[in-house]
Amino acid sequence: MKHIQGSSVTGYITVLVKGRQPELFFQKCIEQDILVWNVEKKSETVCAGNIKLKDYSNLKKIRRGTDYKLTFTNKRGFPFLIRHFIRKRELLAGLLLSILLIFFLSNIIWEVRITGVPKDIEKKISDQLTEYGIHQGTWAFTLDSPSDIQQRLINDIPELLWVGIQQNGTSFVLEGVEKTIVEEEEVEGPRNLVAAKKGVIENMYVSKGQPRVQVNDFVEPGDVLVSGKIQFSNENEGDEDDEKKDETYKLIAAEGEVTAKTWYETEVTIPLKANHEHVTGNTETKYHLKIGGLEFPVWGFGEPEYSEIHRERYEKDLYLFNWKLPITLMETTLREKRYQETKRSKPEAVDIGIRQAKKELQLRLGPEADIISENILQETTENGKVKLILYIAVEENIVKQEPIDQGD
Repeated sequence: MKHIQGSSVTGYITVLVKGRQPELFFQKCIEQDILVWNVEKKSETVCAGNIKLKDYSNLKKIRRGTDYKLTFTNKRGFPFLIRHFIRKRELLAGLLLSILLIFFLSNIIWEVRITGVPKDIEKKISDQLTEYGIHQGTWAFTLDSPSDIQQRLINDIPELLWVGIQQNGTSFVLEGVEKTIVEEEEVEGPRNLVAAKKGVIENMYVSKGQPRVQVNDFVEPGDVLVSGKIQFSNENEGDEDDEKKDETYKLIAAEGEVTAKTWYETEVTIPLKANHEHVTGNTETKYHLKIGGLEFPVWGFGEPEYSEIHRERYEKDLYLFNWKLPITLMETTLREKRYQETKRSKPEAVDIGIRQAKKELQLRLGPEADIISENILQETTENGKVKLILYIAVEENIVKQEPIDQGD
């Protein structure tokens, strides 16, 4: 029957009515729009029936004008079950503590797993994570966001090219990619060392081969610096009058390092006015519980009195054992920010431009190259910007391996 569906949730009561013709009492209840079901006559003076808990007060009003006596026996439904638990405080306290303990243990990191990198880098990553406070037994709520941890690891471990972080339940899984250094493929067999770019020789160290240039020589790309073709002489026996020398050659793999002074022309533009955004250090943190598409504030209400706000939001998933709950803890950090306009003089802009150009060139050439000087070829100012064309001198190894054609 649809009209009594849900009564187990809202609660219902079994009523015993005692008196002359007790079924007439239930008839009065029906006339007052009180739902009654499972009416059963126990005897000539006793009748039983069920009513909804919400009709309890109206039932007592109907009885006041009659001689019937009411006895409430069975009380069923969710409200009575809750009331039963509330009365048993020890059981309720134990249940709540058990739920809190399970929730607490389900949000502790019990495993930190690192994959995709060699053992030596894995050890470095493990040490860094421990320094960040990420280890077995760490509460998940105290961890920084994955993006912050990724950036810190890449900055602190130069061997890392990329790192991905994922939290799976009580496991903290980190997958890394080692940075591979692309080296020039070594030429097998006999080879010369030739110039990879033009420059003036500053220093030479030859371990194998015949040098073909000297310090202060100017070389062009492709010029042979160290030859792998070694010339030596053999004496012909049996000639008593003249000692003839037969020139022969031996082919080897030349080895060495040749440092030359090279030059690069580069262009850079620097504005005379720049806008900078910086945070003042004033922060507030808010917490929300996100259930579906709804958010409920937990801590931190209202907006701070900042004219400009930088917001950082981080979602932390909640787990019960290894099951991800449909509830997310949202942490929002509000930082006060301000904008500042900086005006540069022309000499300051020139200095910034030179440093910027040298830094970009150093990144392109690598740490082995040494920038020794720079000259300004052209300097112009227009539209609030300073444009520089620089000529930068560098000391670097210009050696490139080149196989020797043995068919010649």
